[in-house]
Amino acid sequence: MIRTRSALRPARTAAGVLLAAAVLSACGGAPAHQGAAAVVGGEQIRIATVQAKVGALREATAEAAPEAAAQEQAGLVRRTVAGLVLDRVISRALADRGLTVTDGEIAQVRDADAQLLGGEAALRRELLLRQGVAAADVPDFYRQQLGIRAIAAAAGQDARTEQGDAVVRKALADAGTALKVEVNPRYGRWDPQRITLVEADTDWLPAKRATA
Repeated sequence: MIRTRSALRPARTAAGVLLAAAVLSACGGAPAHQGAAAVVGGEQIRIATVQAKVGALREATAEAAPEAAAQEQAGLVRRTVAGLVLDRVISRALADRGLTVTDGEIAQVRDADAQLLGGEAALRRELLLRQGVAAADVPDFYRQQLGIRAIAAAAGQDARTEQGDAVVRKALADAGTALKVEVNPRYGRWDPQRITLVEADTDWLPAKRATA
């Protein structure tokens, strides 16, 4: 069940939707977007939430492996925003199919991985250093992974195959489109077809009207 992020990327696996890239902090905007890193299905992902997650990950990495913390992977903030958007896109795709991922399923797979690695502490370290997942976000990591599996399985496919990958990508593209994802351009723009953040080409603020 445990996979490195490189194994989850581009063409071959559905988990390739767990992405990467570059960038910065956030800005203010129109009242509806004030303090938001993104708006997904009308629900805000707050800048404060992103900052808290990034801070927790940096702190945990510094404690577990100072040498890794000193060479922070580029795009940590943007990757965090992308992961939070993806959580909601996967949830929508599951709901559209009447599927759920239960806490019991998460616990079962998590326990199996912990046994494989030699215990819960080893599992947390593995996810932290190889996947960039802080301890508090481990359940969300498994929820994404199991959600991807469930979407493929509902179509009679295995997410690890090309056919399963195509099924999941189509489901997540449809879900992302339906949710009308808006992202603060400081972080990029959500492309529902590519299921990733790309460079922004729109302004977070409404255009100013010309004055007489």
